Amino acid sequence: MKSIENSVFKRFVWAILFSSLLFYEPTANVFSKAFSQAQQPATSKVSIHPATTEAEVGQQLQLKTYATDERGRQIEVKAGYWIVLPGELATVDGNGNVSLLAAGELQVVAIVQGKKARATIRVNAARVAKLEIPRLVEPQIVGERFQLTAKALDSRGGQAKDVRLSWQSSNSAVATVDQTGQITALAVGNATITVSADGVRNSVSVEVVNSDVHRVTLEPAVATARTGEVVQFAADTKTIEGTTAKFAKVRWAVNGDGALIGQDGKFVAERPGSFEIVASAGEQRAKSIVRVSVRNVERQLETVGRIPLGAIQASELWPFGKYLYVATLNDELRVYDLSNPANPQLTETLKIDARSILDVSLTADGRIGVLTREGASNRQNGLLFLDTSDLAHPKILSAFTETVSGAVHSAFIAGHYVYLTDDATGSMRVVDFRDAKHPKQVARWELALPLPNVQTGHDAGMSLGMRHLHDIQVKDGLAYLAYWRDGLVILDVGAGIRGGSPEQPKLVSQFRFNHTDLYGKGWLAGTREVFRYQNWVFVGDEVIPAEFDPSKGPRRLGRGMLHVIDVADIANPRRVAEYVLPEGGAYNIWVENDILAMGYYGGAGRLLDVSGELTGNLALQGREIARLQTGSLTIDQEGERREPPFTFGARFFGDLILFNDMHTGIWITKLKRK
Repeated sequence: MKSIENSVFKRFVWAILFSSLLFYEPTANVFSKAFSQAQQPATSKVSIHPATTEAEVGQQLQLKTYATDERGRQIEVKAGYWIVLPGELATVDGNGNVSLLAAGELQVVAIVQGKKARATIRVNAARVAKLEIPRLVEPQIVGERFQLTAKALDSRGGQAKDVRLSWQSSNSAVATVDQTGQITALAVGNATITVSADGVRNSVSVEVVNSDVHRVTLEPAVATARTGEVVQFAADTKTIEGTTAKFAKVRWAVNGDGALIGQDGKFVAERPGSFEIVASAGEQRAKSIVRVSVRNVERQLETVGRIPLGAIQASELWPFGKYLYVATLNDELRVYDLSNPANPQLTETLKIDARSILDVSLTADGRIGVLTREGASNRQNGLLFLDTSDLAHPKILSAFTETVSGAVHSAFIAGHYVYLTDDATGSMRVVDFRDAKHPKQVARWELALPLPNVQTGHDAGMSLGMRHLHDIQVKDGLAYLAYWRDGLVILDVGAGIRGGSPEQPKLVSQFRFNHTDLYGKGWLAGTREVFRYQNWVFVGDEVIPAEFDPSKGPRRLGRGMLHVIDVADIANPRRVAEYVLPEGGAYNIWVENDILAMGYYGGAGRLLDVSGELTGNLALQGREIARLQTGSLTIDQEGERREPPFTFGARFFGDLILFNDMHTGIWITKLKRK
């Protein structure tokens, strides 16, 4: 299994840089500079001082690293690399300055002269400075229960976590409240609900009235659907006089396992069967029946051909015309003629001054190509522009390194602009290549850091205490950014929503995820992949073990789900569905004609039906069309062993579907007709 343990992969694991996750190279050879300090004594161990400490959210701590030689002599030395785990709790710069963002216990790891040192910080929640509680604009109805949620803010305006809230009602005969903030309306009247924490209080008034609902009718009365299809129910509430009820809050329920209905009346089933829908308002209710059949979208996936790459691993695929461009985690770009997909022909191997090529794409007319790279011999990485007028034999046209000499992981072409990720700064750059021989940067956009003075660069060492941008897609004048710990960010770059343009991107909205709650402790997690299709943005998480050495023990290739974000209201994105497989982690995706194709790491290649409205867990709804098991049986010096799937991505190519597996190369497949 030499391919998985090559130097690129080891750097990824050892450095634990989510930025490129598998194949990121820190800028400008930070390690060699940090570890080549002259006249350093032979070190038997290294340490961080203080090794343990306790502090509060919002504080900043200065950590120092020391080397101890065989005689016990100790000297302060500079670390070449710092990281905090989990990254949601703090940031750290290259000088060991830790900024505490959230409560919990965190580990700080420093690499000193090739050795690891570790410190533990217990971060206590900041004291509450303000409690926010929503106002109730409508009366509540006798017999109803509803939830109030208070937001505790600290003195910096950030949300305070692990806060113990205390709730109290001024009139428990009218309305009671439990210690979770759930209110029960008991009788007509008024009550004041008060929440308090750390001596801070806030209140909200509750008015309770009788329901005026005399009759509830439900539409549709009977419905049919397939698994995964959404049925929208509507309840009509009338008074005894036949007018629309004024005090009517509809509650929804479904009887039967394997289905759910939201409080917006949207029903979806994961399994076939008959389900009873109940709509209640006051003391009245109405019922409906939904008969659900199997979705029946499964099809056979035929392997048409394969491109074995041996020890070379492919990072990204870009098909155009009859050719396939293959970026490699090596110093070469390969081009294959797929005129006969059963027998692909290599037409060009273009050598690049790089250790890894991270991304490749072509313009809509196929005349210009863009490569992103890391590990150039002159430490000038950035972009390479290709002349692809002869698709079979691309040639290097120009380089753009002026503002992005560090590694660039992803780039997306829209017109004569390329939107790229600058791994050194965590920013998005926009480069105009109208004149491809002389490209120029026209914009830089980034999220502000949560705390000031986070340093990067050669003198500061390398750190994950910075923003990281991993992927970009631009469609219809909107840029969708996978901003790692900051989730999904949407920018106007010409859609006319916020007055943005490629030269002046403007923020439209943001949707953040709590990756610690989603995946628990012991994992490094972030938003790495975005793809806009119709009203949905598919957002993939990458989740890897916090510490992982590929040369030791069982290989845990990660976790990670695919989120479905509804962006019909672009200013207010909503998470409506997910696709979760326990055996692998979400990676590169592509969507065409209501079919989502993706590499799912240990879950191999997957094809998913994403037609219609999406809600719930898509993996349980019979939406899976096909899967490709890309693992293989190999022979080594120890005998036979099975290489597990490690599927990196997928692309459509006409009626073909291409899957890229890190162990077994590129699979050329085709869906059979039913």
